[in-house]
Amino acid sequence: MEKKINMSQTINFLSPPKSKTALAKEMGVARSSLYYEPKLPAKDLTLKKQIDNAWVEHPAYGAERLALCLKVNKKRIIRVMKIFKMKVKRMRKIPVKKRDANQAPTTLPNLFKIEAVKQVNDVWIADFTYLPFHGKFIYLSTVMDVLTREIIAWNTSFRHDSLLVLQTLTSAINKRGKPKIFHSDQGSEYKSEIFKTSLKNYQVQQSMSAKSSPWQNGWQESFYSGFKVDLGHPECNASDGELTEAIAQTIYYYNNKRIHTALKMPPSVYAVRLKFNSQNIGKIENGMSV
Repeated sequence: MEKKINMSQTINFLSPPKSKTALAKEMGVARSSLYYEPKLPAKDLTLKKQIDNAWVEHPAYGAERLALCLKVNKKRIIRVMKIFKMKVKRMRKIPVKKRDANQAPTTLPNLFKIEAVKQVNDVWIADFTYLPFHGKFIYLSTVMDVLTREIIAWNTSFRHDSLLVLQTLTSAINKRGKPKIFHSDQGSEYKSEIFKTSLKNYQVQQSMSAKSSPWQNGWQESFYSGFKVDLGHPECNASDGELTEAIAQTIYYYNNKRIHTALKMPPSVYAVRLKFNSQNIGKIENGMSV
């Protein structure tokens, strides 16, 4: 059977290609738009590489910190992370029996009020966490200044007892002087007679969160969450000495390099700015030029 020829297709096939001016006129668009290549995919890929590079030094950075670090809009960070399915690596939590679960609540009050914190050493908060290490636990105790969020002192031990937290307190006082208020959770280590007596001897008021209220010591909880990501798995270190060195480096990184979302800068940088501003205010009050 003889196939019919579509004359309109033949004419279109034989006709010369249209110029870009004619095509643009036919499509009702500007001629320059026919040369346009979308730049967004290239920008997204560039931002992805910037995020990857930032994660080399700051593995715990989420969208907010990445935005501050890269000076990019947070919404762009979130969009690119979704496009490329990028996620912050988190350590899997190892279940452990809650300490002091059967102890009676303490009679010590919660004196910690964030709105009352005006100066360095107004309030220190303390806690400790456990790190799994080759079939045992190493316990890390820390003391933080609430105003600057700096980790003032830290200590490690294979036992979580009053000696661990007392040594951390003593180290912090030797470095920074004493606080007005020392706040912690209701751990037996902080309720021990030797620890309470030490605070009284230093003339420091002791404050405690209400029982089963971890949010009342949320600054330390938040610190440990990020700290464990930055540290990596403890068992990557061959010895407890190597782990102690890794802890020291991670705390130094937190104090001096890691952007704190509430401060928009690392804690030590914030502390320096506070000191600089307070000195300038003092000069102005004394009639000196700044």
